[in-house]
Formats: sequence, structure tokens, C-alpha cells
Amino acid sequence: MTTTSELTQREKRPVDLINAGSLLSDEEKRVRDLVRDFVDREVIPVAADHWDRAQFPFGLLPGLGELGLVGGTLSGEYGCAGWNNVAYGLGIAELARGSGSLATFLHVQSGLAMTTINELGSEEQKLRWLPPMAKCEKIGCFGLTEPEAGSDPGSLSTTAVEKDGGYVLNGEKKWIGNASFSDVAVIWARTDDGKISGFLIETDNPGFQADVLPRKASQRAAWQTHITLEDCHVPESARLPKATGLGATLSILTHSRYGVGWDGLGQAADCYETALAYAGEREQFGRPIASFQLVQQKLVEMVNEISLSQLLSIHVGRLKDAGGLDPATVSMFKMNNVAKARRIAATAREVLGGNGILLDYRVMEHMADIEGVYTYEGTNDVNTLIVGQAITGHRAFSPEPPQRAEERTE
Repeated sequence: MTTTSELTQREKRPVDLINAGSLLSDEEKRVRDLVRDFVDREVIPVAADHWDRAQFPFGLLPGLGELGLVGGTLSGEYGCAGWNNVAYGLGIAELARGSGSLATFLHVQSGLAMTTINELGSEEQKLRWLPPMAKCEKIGCFGLTEPEAGSDPGSLSTTAVEKDGGYVLNGEKKWIGNASFSDVAVIWARTDDGKISGFLIETDNPGFQADVLPRKASQRAAWQTHITLEDCHVPESARLPKATGLGATLSILTHSRYGVGWDGLGQAADCYETALAYAGEREQFGRPIASFQLVQQKLVEMVNEISLSQLLSIHVGRLKDAGGLDPATVSMFKMNNVAKARRIAATAREVLGGNGILLDYRVMEHMADIEGVYTYEGTNDVNTLIVGQAITGHRAFSPEPPQRAEERTE
């Protein structure tokens, strides 16, 4: 019996039962194949070992930075590839297929930190940070979530007080990916006027400290941290000029949530590909288990859901490229793809039987990592209620204080 790392490309073939590839342009296929080749050559051979040791794969960053995937949709004037959103999504799915932990690094670096600088920063800030971040020569993180402010970011308590021509930040952030090895942190804090603003803090600032959260059972090869800001002095030039009000923050989360939806598709696809290849070579009672009716039912259920997710992913990407993507659609996209990935990973584990719990086959790694994805960038419950508000017109969240309600409209 071969392990998943030994399965040939012929045995473990890409899933596309409905010929979703016919909906893609040649450039989009090129991006997909480029990232898939990198993942097959560089990521999959080392991913399970890094996950098992809870060790971030620093050695993969130079190669990842050469692909064009990091900041993939941003302009070439900032050293980025300028891909469309479908191509970028396809690249995310392929990276997640190889490592959910590495895909999480990408969401933070590209979908959160770089996107914030690109959308809300000054020209000077963009020129300074985006080109080296696209190459993974500089690393960024995104500090919004706090120990007591997760699904309700408007309740954050980190403060930024004006002083001596700059600001002094105090507070805590939790679950912040990449922060322990970042060069720059996007930090959201409440200024003297009560509004939420964004700041770029270089992590060698003596008031900045990031400690890795230990003993995680999901996203083990990605490092989340607890940030402490203690009298962290920054100049006025550190403030993101367009990052004023909670609405600015939420716009960035919408972009990142789009990428996470593709993440779910990629991890689900790898679980199915592994299960299909395994079922074809694993023999019991003198024949491959792929010939058994119950195994075929499991495989059919998986490929059916993946096929529907492929169509949704491409359609949502087209909407985003056309400028017609609203937050509720993104929430439904993430909710759909990740919830399906969760079920597909569990079903694939069943097909592999006892071998399914071995990291050699990667399915259990995906199962654990999907649990993290199921929660971050909007929990499944929160995304459900966002969609619920869109279709009923009724907000199911608790009423907000007047000031925060005003911020949300900015």
C-alpha cells in the first residue's frame, strides 16, 4: 500500500467531473497549473512533517514569492501579478490542496495585510511595503481580533491616543497569524474620537510583542499569536489614511473571506483525490474497495459537492472581477465551501478506514485544518446570519450602540 506522497499524478488526478475547466481562460488555467506544479514538487513532500512538528515551512517562502500568487490581484506597479480574481482563487485552491497551514499564511499576508495597505494606505506606504511583501521578502500580519472581540470587531478595546505628533497604542490582539515573524503589523485601534482606525506598526517597535499560541490541534504549521501593545509609539506616517471607521475594516474582511472560500474547495478536492486513488488500489475480499457500492456512494457524494463548489467559486470570482460582489454573497460562498469541505474530509477519512488517521495520507491533517477555516474569517454561524439578514431584511445580531452603528455606514 502506497502513501499519498507516493501516489502518482496519474493515480491522484485533479477532480473535474463536470469539465469546469471549460469555463476558464488559458491564463487562468496557466495560473492553476503553475501553482499545482509548485505544490506537487515543493509543498506536499514536506507539509505533513511540518504540520506534525508544528513548524512553519519557512523554506517554502522564496518559491511561493516567485509564483505571483502573493498579492496576486494587485497592480504590477507594486510588484504584483495583476491576475483576475478567478485566477487568484484557483491558485489559492491549489495551495490549500497542498497545505491548509500555508494557505492560512497566504490569507494573512495577501488577503489581509497587503490588501489593507493597497486599499487603505498612502502611495508611500504602498511603494514601501507591497513589492517586498509580494516576494515574501517582507512579511505582514493583520491585528483586528482581540481576546474579547472576535465576531464583534466593533467592540475592540485597543486604543490609539494622539501624542507628540504621533500615537501611543495600548491593547491586546489574539489569533493573529504570522505576527511572530512579521516585519509589519496592520493594527486596528480606537482613536480619541471613538472611531476605529488602522496603523502600520513595524514589529521591532519596543512596545510590540507577539507570542506564539501553543498546543493547537488545527493549522499546526501556521503560527497564530497573542500580541501585546504596551505604550507602543508610532509616528503620524504610520496611520493608514483611508482606514477610518469600522466599514473600512469590514471591506478588507470581505476580500479575505473570498479567498478562504477557495481554500475550502482546495482542501476538499485533495481529500477526494486521495480517497479516490486509495479506493482504486486498496483491496479487500479479493477486489478493490472502489467496486463496493457503499464506497462508490461516498465518492459520488464527495465529487457531487465539489463540482457544485467549483461552479459557485468560478461564478463568485466572475462577480468580483465585474465589481458586482456584495458581502452577503461572499459570506454564503465561504459558508458553503468550507462546510462542504468539512463533511468531505470526514467522508474521505471513512473511505481510508484506519489508514485515514495517518498523516501520511494527509486527510486527517486537512480535517483538523478545515476546523480552523470553519471558524476564521467569519464563523459559520455569523456568515449564516449575514446571509439571513440579506434575504429577510432583519438583523439577527444584537443592536449596536448608536456610535458604532454610525461607523458601520462610513
